[in-house]
Amino acid sequence: MELNFNTDWVKELQSVDFNDPSSWPVSFKGILTFALCIVILIAGYYFIIKDQGVELEQAKVEEQKLKDTFLEKKALAINLEAYKLQMAVAEETFGVLLKQLPNQTEVPDLLIDITQAGLARGLKFDRFEPQNVVNQDFYAEMPVSIIVTGSYHQIGEFVSDIAALPRIVSVDTFRLSRGNPDSGELRMEAVTKTYHYLEE
Repeated sequence: MELNFNTDWVKELQSVDFNDPSSWPVSFKGILTFALCIVILIAGYYFIIKDQGVELEQAKVEEQKLKDTFLEKKALAINLEAYKLQMAVAEETFGVLLKQLPNQTEVPDLLIDITQAGLARGLKFDRFEPQNVVNQDFYAEMPVSIIVTGSYHQIGEFVSDIAALPRIVSVDTFRLSRGNPDSGELRMEAVTKTYHYLEE
């Protein structure tokens, strides 16, 4: 039975006139229409839908980036007044600190102030040697290598006097050792740093 159907269908297919579609059998038209729909769907997927899927994924990633950027800018906008206030406070603090940095012409006076502070406490200076100036962003620092001898209290008061100077001076590194064992003096080797702002 199946063989007769296939034979009949083959005969029917052989009798089809491809130049006259109106004479084609209904079953052949249906199969051809179905095959054509499948080809159109596959071609549509590969040439239209597939590319649009990639574009959709890229658009989703871009959308997320834009959302994140928006939220960051929104947070900045909400806190804008607070940031402005912080900026004003920072500028004021910076101005106060900048005033504590001497200009280049005031550095010699500052070095004299340091030596006078030591001499006023009864210290003996064995070395007071300014080193090479090191330039930073908006200021320069001048290391000064010093060696002084005196009692423990004299050295402590000298360091305290340096900290109390109106200009910024720091004691960067220091080392205490015994000086004269008989007198009980101490020897302090230190590097103090004075700073001055760089004028444009």
